[in-house]
Amino acid sequence: MHPIKYFWAARGFFSKLTFKHFGNMSYLGKPLYIEGKRRICVGNRTRIFPGLRMEALGNGSIIIGSNTVIEQNVHIISMDSELSIGDDVTLAPNVFITNVNHNYHDIDKSVMEQGYSKKKTVIGDGCFIGYGTAIQAGTVLGKHCIVGSNSVVKGDFPDNCVIVGAPARIIRRYNKETQAWQKEQ
Repeated sequence: MHPIKYFWAARGFFSKLTFKHFGNMSYLGKPLYIEGKRRICVGNRTRIFPGLRMEALGNGSIIIGSNTVIEQNVHIISMDSELSIGDDVTLAPNVFITNVNHNYHDIDKSVMEQGYSKKKTVIGDGCFIGYGTAIQAGTVLGKHCIVGSNSVVKGDFPDNCVIVGAPARIIRRYNKETQAWQKEQ
């Protein structure tokens, strides 16, 4: 193990005292900012690299599964509902995940004065989220989805699909009957 990871493991050990749950053998690189630690759960063997910004605001909670990797400079924000990230997920660097949107109904007011809307956001087990991706409020990814770099994702996506673009769309799907990947029409 690289010497710096011993410090990360120590930080992970002490996180057990401040997080709602911080799993065994998990480690935490130096975070940028964490708010609402008592409403954040991290599973076992989860590796979190430096630069994390994670916010559980209001009654929001964040649940991160086991054996998940969160690379550098990831931002996760949950407000007044649960945001969940499954087991065996990889979040590449510079990923953003949220379950909250700014409202914009009154054109005579600043967006910052118009409140928020919250929507369920779930990342299924075994997903890979590519570099620079934004997962918007209301996104539900099935198991084993791959999201291409720099995608902007919103909506429901089934298990075993490849998603790319801004806005993101499915380009491949695994067909269990033929046991082969198929291009989307």
